[in-house]
Amino acid sequence: MNSTAVAAAQESSESMALLRRAVERFRTRSTDQAPAPMQLEVSAYTDPERFAREVDAIFMRLPLGLALSLELPGPGSYRTLNVMSTPVLLVRDRDGVVRAFLNACRHRGALVCEQARGKAERLVCPYHAWQYDLQGRLTGLYGESTFGDIDKSRNGLVALPCAERLGIVWVALRPGNDFEIDEWIGPFAEPLASLRLEDWELFEQRDIAGPNWKVVWDGYLEAYHHNTVHPQTVGRYTIGNLLLHDTYGPHQRIVFARRSLAEIVDQPEDSWDPAPHIRQIHSVFPNLSISGVVGDHCLVSQVFPGPRVDQTTTRQTVLVAREPGTDEERAASQAFSDLVLRAVRDEDYRIGAGIQSALAAGANREFTFGRNEPALQHYHRTVARFAAGS
Repeated sequence: MNSTAVAAAQESSESMALLRRAVERFRTRSTDQAPAPMQLEVSAYTDPERFAREVDAIFMRLPLGLALSLELPGPGSYRTLNVMSTPVLLVRDRDGVVRAFLNACRHRGALVCEQARGKAERLVCPYHAWQYDLQGRLTGLYGESTFGDIDKSRNGLVALPCAERLGIVWVALRPGNDFEIDEWIGPFAEPLASLRLEDWELFEQRDIAGPNWKVVWDGYLEAYHHNTVHPQTVGRYTIGNLLLHDTYGPHQRIVFARRSLAEIVDQPEDSWDPAPHIRQIHSVFPNLSISGVVGDHCLVSQVFPGPRVDQTTTRQTVLVAREPGTDEERAASQAFSDLVLRAVRDEDYRIGAGIQSALAAGANREFTFGRNEPALQHYHRTVARFAAGS
């Protein structure tokens, strides 16, 4: 058996194990649980000083999944991002290596690339035409003979630590803050590899404004609210308050069961097919959620804290297994895209905005996470651990 066949067999076995767990939870009307409820001070959502410490310790220092490999499809392709007031330029060089830089010219700080994405043989600043190669080296400047002596080797673009792995481009936003990506991903590599993110196609991408980062992220990590918040979207398909939970260091995988699970409970196991009945959500700490939701569609969400404690930007990316080739396929992909936008922006974030508006009212000094919310408990404990520098 070749390596591809072995990987496929392992994935099938893992999916079947998850389906068995989901069926057992359905039969017993239960869910994966933490040992006890957990309380968290409301200041975790409101305190500006705490917010600043956590953003610095977590978002500015740890590797972030900033882009998908498919967003940089070939040599010379680039992608620009503004991540928490940090201008980032991602470039795939001639050798196929993805590099990350601060998107700021070394002359007078103009954005070297102004467009969100594109392709270039070289990078030319639009202000004074300083030129950089795809490895960020300064190679020339307009009017060089009149400018004066300058050491080109010391004036290349400022590099950010960067690695490409598992279809994701990982970047640390602080120059010199190097990381070992395989160590960071750890045992979560195998579940992430099963997604084959490099094989998908980009269908649609947009940014969504939201409230506090933790208010937003809490909604990605539980199924307790599905029936009440999403009765016409997500809740139409999933079983509320049934969740499987597995941790991989700081990262997590949660699994939702679809309502169709009821159809196979009394059927022989050898007739089961996991694909229609469970949905796996891979949650990469601190802010990346990858959800294989419906067949040939996948939702990728990246949540970034805003400049204030009560602001967030979510980059929502809809992927398709293949580019739609017919009107029917395009309509199906658009319907999925519209559904996840509605579920997140109009339902989850609407509730979140209400939470945000009431935080300062003093109704709660603490929030309580139930035993049936184990992923939330794990996440907030992980935030506290990294914020404390451990």
